[in-house]
Amino acid sequence: MSTVYLLHFLEPIGNPSNPHGQAQHYIGIDQTGRRIEVQTAGNGARIVAAVQARGIGFVVAATWPGDRTLERRLKRRKHASRFCPVCRGGAS
Repeated sequence: MSTVYLLHFLEPIGNPSNPHGQAQHYIGIDQTGRRIEVQTAGNGARIVAAVQARGIGFVVAATWPGDRTLERRLKRRKHASRFCPVCRGGAS
């Protein structure tokens, strides 16, 4: 089984004058057990690489057992902050 993960960026990235043009989360899937390592090394998703290039840190805020179907469902819901424990005041 794969793991779906939620990254919480420690600062938003995007256009500060447009709150809808900013992102503070990334949802991905780890099928090999090494995807988060790849993201951390800067070789993953472009938004994560951009976050790192700007010196913005991130934490793995949540993980769920699941497959690409769960990943797609979470991404389509939008508003990852609603199920992000960091944004909801919980521990990462």
